[in-house]
Amino acid sequence: MVLPEGSARILGRDAQRTNIAVGYAVASAVKSTLGPRGMDKMMVSEMGDIVITNDGATILKEMNVEHPAAKMMVEIAKTQDEEVGDGTTSAVVIAGELLKKALELLEQDVHPSTIISGYKSAANKAIEYLYDASENVTLKDNALLNKIAAIAMGSKTVTAGETKEFLAKLVVEAVTQVAEENNKVVSVDKDYIKIEKKQGSDIGQTSLIRGVLIDKEVVHPAMPKKLEKGKIALLDAALEIEKTETDARISITSPEQMTAFLEQEEKMLKNMVEKVAASGATVLFCQKGIDDVAQHYLAKKGILATRRVKKSDMEKLARATGARVITTLEDLGANDLGFAGLVEERKVAGEQMIFVEKCKDPKSVTLLMRGGTEHVVDEGERALVDAIGAVRSAVQEGKYVTGGGSIEMELAMHLRKYANQVGGREQLAIQAFAEALEVIPRTLSESCGLDSIDTLVELRTKHEKGSGAAGIDVLKGKVGDLKAVGVIEPLKVKKQALRSASEVTEMILRIDDIIASKGKAAAPAGGGAGGMGGMGMD
Repeated sequence: MVLPEGSARILGRDAQRTNIAVGYAVASAVKSTLGPRGMDKMMVSEMGDIVITNDGATILKEMNVEHPAAKMMVEIAKTQDEEVGDGTTSAVVIAGELLKKALELLEQDVHPSTIISGYKSAANKAIEYLYDASENVTLKDNALLNKIAAIAMGSKTVTAGETKEFLAKLVVEAVTQVAEENNKVVSVDKDYIKIEKKQGSDIGQTSLIRGVLIDKEVVHPAMPKKLEKGKIALLDAALEIEKTETDARISITSPEQMTAFLEQEEKMLKNMVEKVAASGATVLFCQKGIDDVAQHYLAKKGILATRRVKKSDMEKLARATGARVITTLEDLGANDLGFAGLVEERKVAGEQMIFVEKCKDPKSVTLLMRGGTEHVVDEGERALVDAIGAVRSAVQEGKYVTGGGSIEMELAMHLRKYANQVGGREQLAIQAFAEALEVIPRTLSESCGLDSIDTLVELRTKHEKGSGAAGIDVLKGKVGDLKAVGVIEPLKVKKQALRSASEVTEMILRIDDIIASKGKAAAPAGGGAGGMGGMGMD
């Protein structure tokens, strides 16, 4: 009687079942992409655009889900991607499994509050055990960082074999170059690692530029196309005559006055160029426009110039070359200039681009991603983003753990022992959390053709006997010591995945009433999420 006609309302256990079914369906959609033997998904938009990837965050973003619970699952992947850049699929898969286990407990009449309390204490305890099982890594441990980067991009099909090791090396070089250490605290701003992608050639031609790559061309054909030991000026002002804001009328009554007016305008532009030249600058990056006459005078002075450079690129140039961005020409002096060993215009994939490289100690670098087709370049870029996120997380937290499902098995073992100490109904929730973590090694074993039950039994036995690094060696298709193989991952990625998965599960379990007003938002009653709400549980 209270709600308008056409509204939908789902109460109590039905609301919980619906939300859990939808959340589990979203997790199932990305589950098969986990690990180096994971499969790819092809996403086709309404416009017919195609994305081929096995990156969890990208898949969920492209899926265009409608159900509110499904959107909450997508948010986990987004948060994971923004915070640590890797582990998106793991976070969603763990969350899906936690929901499935929660439903089993609800069917046994365990109250949602008890499950939430158990999950919360299990997550906190798991993160404690995570630190106990971790080892240290620093900016100087290049070999370890290379392994972390290679593992992060290992699931991407475009980075197989030697290419993976090659790209991992570039990523580690890029991160260590822009990293800043202050009182033993390492900070890495990933925005200062620019990724420029151009199709053509192959992935092996991807390169690291110790400086900045600007997707612009030199403004005047008479300007030099290559300058060594360039002195760089960054100008956030126009080299043009400022037009007045209000309507102004100039009364010219003779040809002499017209000539004088044009000569004055030219003289003003010439003075602007003189100020740039007087500072000693040989390269000019202008954030705004450069008048044709000013271009001519700059060319005569032998200054290489480009205009309408993006603000973000100006900031990167300042970090790379040491120059300061100046807003008025009057302020431009020799102290404001930056340095680059080489500034050159080159043609890449049919387009002119300006390379600013060989900087002294650049705190901004560029990775130029190459690949045979647009889809390969895009997937290559996603692999680089994952690897940058993983290496950044490793050096900032300073700790790593073994991968391949080994750390999840170790945490599950400790949580089972912890559950026995807790007792009561909460014990059931902690045990359920432990079982949910085993979804990672189980999925990895399935993807490489192993029997999941036999594999889990073998792994549990090994961990009970103290083999903490025992996990799935996916490439060899067997259980092995993953520390010896070199399969390692940043602790921060695992911590964020556990935290995100636990929090979203707790949030979904708290909902016992779904009220959807009439119209489009009434989707939950029908299932939503492209029909996902109607999907049952495995």
